[in-house]
Amino acid sequence: MIFHKTIFEGASLIDIERHTDARGGFGRTFCAEEFRAQGLPDSFVQQNLSVSTRRGTLRGMHYQVAPHGEAKLVRCIRGAIVDVILDLRRGSPTFMKWAHFTLTADNLKQLLVPSGFAHGFQTLEDDTEVSYLVSHPYTPAAERGVRWNDPAAAIEWPLDPTEMSDKDRNWPDL
Repeated sequence: MIFHKTIFEGASLIDIERHTDARGGFGRTFCAEEFRAQGLPDSFVQQNLSVSTRRGTLRGMHYQVAPHGEAKLVRCIRGAIVDVILDLRRGSPTFMKWAHFTLTADNLKQLLVPSGFAHGFQTLEDDTEVSYLVSHPYTPAAERGVRWNDPAAAIEWPLDPTEMSDKDRNWPDL
């Protein structure tokens, strides 16, 4: 794996080193030892799969409050997404800054989202699937969110949303 630092401390964009031969290809998507060497979370307790049928589907912006904060290792396994993270860590030099990353089934990029960030994504293609590892179990009482179009965050999404849950549409402003 090739780790690329982002403007956010603890967030990394990760390229999978693909090894190919006549059979096809192979690449490592996670290695605790390599993650630990990068100072990244190296223990995950849950894996989730998100399936979105329509281009423009927006999911987010989600997070869990301490002590249930979760890091996520996000990968698009079918289709394409724009993955967005928003730094909610008070005292961080990048507090309230956001960035987006294009993850596709073809580019094999992964995003490590640290605890303390709101996270969401928008699908760029129909029938998109996203798999992500999570470092802490889902805890309903700790679940929070930021409204996708909160003016304080001013996130620029690539498309007008075509689908979104009522919960995501109605998260409070910061």
